Amino acid sequence: MPWQNQGGGGGPWGGGGKGPWGGGPQSSGPTPPDLEEILRRGQDKLRRVLPGGSLSGRGFALLALTVVALWGFSGFYRVEPDELGVVLRFGKDVREAQPGLNYHLPYPIETVLTPKALRVNKIDIGMRTLTDISGRASTRDVPEESLMLTGDENIVDVDFSVLWKVKPTGVGDYLFNIQNPEGTVKAVAESAMRDVIGRSEIQPILTGARQVTETAVLDLMQKTLDHYGAGIQVQQVQLQKVDPPAQVIDAFRDVQAARIDQDRAVNEAQTYANRVVPEARGRVAQITQSAEAYRQQTVAEATGQASRYSQIYEQYKKAPEVTRQRMYLETMERVLGGADKIIIDSGKDGAGVVPYLPLNELTRPAQPRPPATSAPSTGGTR
Repeated sequence: MPWQNQGGGGGPWGGGGKGPWGGGPQSSGPTPPDLEEILRRGQDKLRRVLPGGSLSGRGFALLALTVVALWGFSGFYRVEPDELGVVLRFGKDVREAQPGLNYHLPYPIETVLTPKALRVNKIDIGMRTLTDISGRASTRDVPEESLMLTGDENIVDVDFSVLWKVKPTGVGDYLFNIQNPEGTVKAVAESAMRDVIGRSEIQPILTGARQVTETAVLDLMQKTLDHYGAGIQVQQVQLQKVDPPAQVIDAFRDVQAARIDQDRAVNEAQTYANRVVPEARGRVAQITQSAEAYRQQTVAEATGQASRYSQIYEQYKKAPEVTRQRMYLETMERVLGGADKIIIDSGKDGAGVVPYLPLNELTRPAQPRPPATSAPSTGGTR
């Protein structure tokens, strides 16, 4: 056979059952029975049962039938709820088996591998969770994994977790394309996080860019694992702690507090501006409208006065004396119409009248009088 030149027995990849990339997949299914041991034990039992201690033709047939039955029943196997079965026929992946009781052709025709393909696994990078004797859990930092350099040449301490599982259609890739799944996922996660942090500035990482960072790391991890053909699906990336190094964390917190105060002051100023500017614009609009109304009123009054003057002038040209007399009388009516007055004839009927000035009446407040009205002028003679 062509496998004989590989040396050491145990398959085409050397001794120890190793695969082509090192240790290879480890079978977690039932251990196949040793046929030589079964035959030897069966022969011993038959010798004790059969008379004379020797096997006849009938006894040998019964023994062979028993061995074949046991060999056939050895193909039954159980897949746990969090597992998927991968059936290998002479080392080649031929089908997958779902959780429950299943059957494959007995060894060495077919064997089965049952990885934990339906379980969600978690890997922590930058920290380790330790449990003491009393059962209390504590977290220990791993600086060689968590300290990373940002794009603006600052150092940041990043602790994060990765949730991953085997792809439903990638169990074969998971078993045969990678040797150490957990180590591969951890190395890819750390490399992706360093790449994303190296292209970002420290301030967004410490404040509001956590979701963006997690999404970028997840996408880069999935792309890398798919390139490897690992058959692994990254479920989630969770940033647990993002802080400056412990030696300078107090200074970074002071700077962050100052920036928060600056943002608050800017927001307050913007709020004040948003309140004052509309009020000022409203007052400007009100003043503009008042000025426009005053302008229109003044222009209308001036236009009316000019029209009135033109009409009076036309009447004056027709009858100058009458117009002057009418204008005089109208003017005196407007001037004397609201005043208290006594008219004394200086003729003979008024002789001997003593003028009397009531000073006490002059100190009293004047009563409001209705404005005098004049008849509309027609420009005719009186």
